[in-house]
Amino acid sequence: MSLPDPHPPRKRLRLGLWLPFAALTLAVAGWSGAWVWARGQALSRMDAAVLRLGQAGFPITWKDRTVGGYPFRMDISLTEVAARAPSGWALATPRIEGEAFLHGLTHWLIAAPQGLTFVRPIGGAVAVKGQLIRASLSHPGQRPPSVSFEGVKLVFEPAAGAAPFALESAGRVEFHLRAGPDDEGGVFATVDAGKARAATLLGRVAGDRPVAMVWNSTLSRMSAFSGGTWAQAVRHWSDAGGRMTVRQGGITAGDATASARTGALSVAADGRLAGVLDLTLRQAPRVLRVLGEAGAIPPEAAAAGVMVVQARQGAGDTAQAALNFQAGRATLGPVALGPAPRVYEPR
Repeated sequence: MSLPDPHPPRKRLRLGLWLPFAALTLAVAGWSGAWVWARGQALSRMDAAVLRLGQAGFPITWKDRTVGGYPFRMDISLTEVAARAPSGWALATPRIEGEAFLHGLTHWLIAAPQGLTFVRPIGGAVAVKGQLIRASLSHPGQRPPSVSFEGVKLVFEPAAGAAPFALESAGRVEFHLRAGPDDEGGVFATVDAGKARAATLLGRVAGDRPVAMVWNSTLSRMSAFSGGTWAQAVRHWSDAGGRMTVRQGGITAGDATASARTGALSVAADGRLAGVLDLTLRQAPRVLRVLGEAGAIPPEAAAAGVMVVQARQGAGDTAQAALNFQAGRATLGPVALGPAPRVYEPR
C-alpha cells in the first residue's frame, strides 16, 4: 500500500512583515506634513506680527531667515536683525535664534548668542556682551503676554563717540512681564552685582561699590491697553483708569539708597508721568549735591532739596520724603526738581 504524495508547503504570506513598515512610513509622512504645515503657520504669524509692529511705528528687519528643528522643534534663526521705536531707541544684533516645540508654538525661547547693541535717543549706541543673553515669549493671547529677559555677566561698552553708559557691567539683569487676575499685569525687573562706570553720574554716587536695582509693580485695566501705536495704547489705558501700583522699587549705589514701598502712578494727558512715590532715602544730601554739580537738576533745587531731607533725617542718615509727579513737574516734597518723565510724545 502506498501513501499519497504530501502537498507542497504553501508559501507564507509576507503581509504581516510589511504592515509595520507601511504604518511607519505613513506615520512619518503624516508627521512630516504636520511639521511643514506648522512651519508655514509659524512664519505666517511671525510676518503678521512684524507687519503690525511696523504699522505701529516699530519696524523690524533682518537679512536672512532660516527654519529648522525637524522633527519635534521649530527653530528660526535671523541674521543682521534691527528694530527701531518712534522714541529713537533702537536694537540690533548679528544673530537671533528662536526655538519652540512643535506642540507649543506659542511658547518661544530666544537667544542672542553674539550679543546685541542698543541705541539711545540721546547718547548713542552701547554694545552688550555676556555669558547669557536670552528671552522668552508665551501666551500671546493674554494681555499682557508673558515676556521674560535674562542676562548673565553682562558687559556694556559704548560705541566710539557715544556718551558713557551708567553701568560698566552687571552680574545679572532680569525683566518679567506677566498677566494676572482681575485684568491686571505684573512688571518685575532687577539688576544685581552692577558696577557703575566712573565717568557717569551713577559712578560718582556709587564709587567702587556695587549697584543694584529692583522694581515690582502691578498694572490695572490691561484690557484697555490697545491701539495702533504706543501713544494710542497708553492713552486708551490711561483714559480707562489704568494705574501702576508700586509694591517695591529702589536703587542701591554704594552706601546711598532710594527705595519705594508704596506708590501709585499714571500717565497724564500731556504724556508725562503722574502720581506719587513714598521714598526712604539714605545719604540723600550727598546724592542731591552730586546731582546739582552734574547739572542733572538745577543747583538751587539741589540746595533746597538738601535742606528738606536734612530736616527729615532725624538722628541718622535716613530720611522719608514723597516724590510727586504732577502738572508735568517732579517735586521732592516742596522742591521742584524738573520735568516729570515723559511716557509718550503727544501728537
